[in-house]
Amino acid sequence: MRTVAILFLDGGLASTAVQPLEIFKSAGTLWNCLNRQPLETCFEVVTASHDGAPVTINRHMSLTPEAAADAIERPDIVFVPAGGADFDEMLRQPYDPRQVIARNAAVVPHLRRWHAQGALIATGCSGALLAAAAGLLDGKRATAHWGLASLYREAFPAVEWHEEYLVVDAGDVVSGGGVNAAADVSLYLVEKYHGHELALRTARSLCIEMPRTWQNSFTHFELRASHSDEPVLAAEHLIRIHFAEELRFNEIAQRVGMSSRNFARRFKDATGDTPLTYLHGLRIAVAKQMLETMPNSVAEIGQRVGYDDVAFFRQLFQRRAGVTPSDYRRRFGRVAA
Repeated sequence: MRTVAILFLDGGLASTAVQPLEIFKSAGTLWNCLNRQPLETCFEVVTASHDGAPVTINRHMSLTPEAAADAIERPDIVFVPAGGADFDEMLRQPYDPRQVIARNAAVVPHLRRWHAQGALIATGCSGALLAAAAGLLDGKRATAHWGLASLYREAFPAVEWHEEYLVVDAGDVVSGGGVNAAADVSLYLVEKYHGHELALRTARSLCIEMPRTWQNSFTHFELRASHSDEPVLAAEHLIRIHFAEELRFNEIAQRVGMSSRNFARRFKDATGDTPLTYLHGLRIAVAKQMLETMPNSVAEIGQRVGYDDVAFFRQLFQRRAGVTPSDYRRRFGRVAA
């Protein structure tokens, strides 16, 4: 069983700490309880502040942790919630990301220690600033609240900020943009470690949506920084933006400054897939989430992800997912709940 340490931060946003706690505690338990099945606890959850003392969220609320950070040895996952903001202060002067770090500077050495021990660091919203302050995001991709990303870039230029995504998995650090993205990151990690069906059951038992991944569009294909080939990364970005359109890979190759042959070779070397296989994977991933959450017909969903030929869409979906679109919806769609 994996141990999840959830930090409580001074001046933080309580929901970004409490909601992950409820999601990790509910994984394998709440759905089972509601359906009279044996409980299968998936995560051991512990809460901590830097010194074990209660933290003040605002004048309305404080949170009392179970332990001090020093007492947390070798957690598997550390969740860093949003550092919050003094909204009255923001009315008087511009928001300064360094305030979040200054209020919680004592947490930063613990993040370095846990990361060095092999813990995955997960962040919600401005919690990414503390991971960046610890040096854990240098040269890596991360996401941020869309309204604050420019300030984050100024504060930490060594981080590749991608505010268009709600969830970014950089391998050893998973970040979420926006306050409610704390839930998206938590469910993403439930799915990462325990599979899609258990994550779906966890979400349904809590009456929340499965993870969204983009802040400005609708997709279910997470950004994974598994390589550093910048032209290929740029091509991936173009494919993601225009995935439902009729794409011409020779034009994408020209836009990223490569010949068609060189582009095909480098894309396969960097991602493990040909450009066409990558595109199909993206489209089928989007179709899965649509089938889970939308009432549209299979034909309509096929068209929305780029396939006018519904027979081809069904065949491709079954080949990649192992079941037909209709069977997938019956198993994972909201009606199945």
